[in-house]
Amino acid sequence: MHTPWRCDHCGVVPPWHVAQHIGPEIVEAAIAQTTKSQRSMPLWCPWPLPPHWTVTGVGWAGDARDGVRATALACSGPGPFDSGPADILLVAEEPGVGLGTRFAGIAGVDPGPHLADELETTAAHAKVKAAGHPTPLWAVASGADDRSAYVGEARGLWLYAVAWPASAGYLLLDNLVLHDLTEWVPPELVYGAPSPYLHGRA
Repeated sequence: MHTPWRCDHCGVVPPWHVAQHIGPEIVEAAIAQTTKSQRSMPLWCPWPLPPHWTVTGVGWAGDARDGVRATALACSGPGPFDSGPADILLVAEEPGVGLGTRFAGIAGVDPGPHLADELETTAAHAKVKAAGHPTPLWAVASGADDRSAYVGEARGLWLYAVAWPASAGYLLLDNLVLHDLTEWVPPELVYGAPSPYLHGRA
């Protein structure tokens, strides 16, 4: 029997799994879930990590029937401008999943309606390098003022970067390089306390 998960706002959604702890074995377990899927789903991580930053959580959306349809990785560290601690959540997802929009605090399951005017009239607000390719990101207006949210496309999937507090989004302007952990997990990766945002504080 298959009982779908249902969101009050979005309808049927893939189930969300988040590891309660974080470490090398948890990351490897998350990667193992993605490799069971028909489509390769990246697990984006800044690499090298910004100074004094750590990986603080990992999660994925999907089930045994449809496979993994979205991944999320959380990182924490000192914010820019001596603004205190900061968190960044990186989400890769197929269209129609809605995980990234939930964390970004925007309506709907895809960012398209929020990006239509931006793509036509505005240059990218931030640029990262994802898997060696320059990747533009556009800011989307979040319904929550405690964060900033950016979205773009990498490997034919939505790429979200959500930062707490909002000023932490400036880290995306500093030539951030994103590495897909499903290809290789750096042994020097540093892990920290679990992210409160990945665990439902968003």
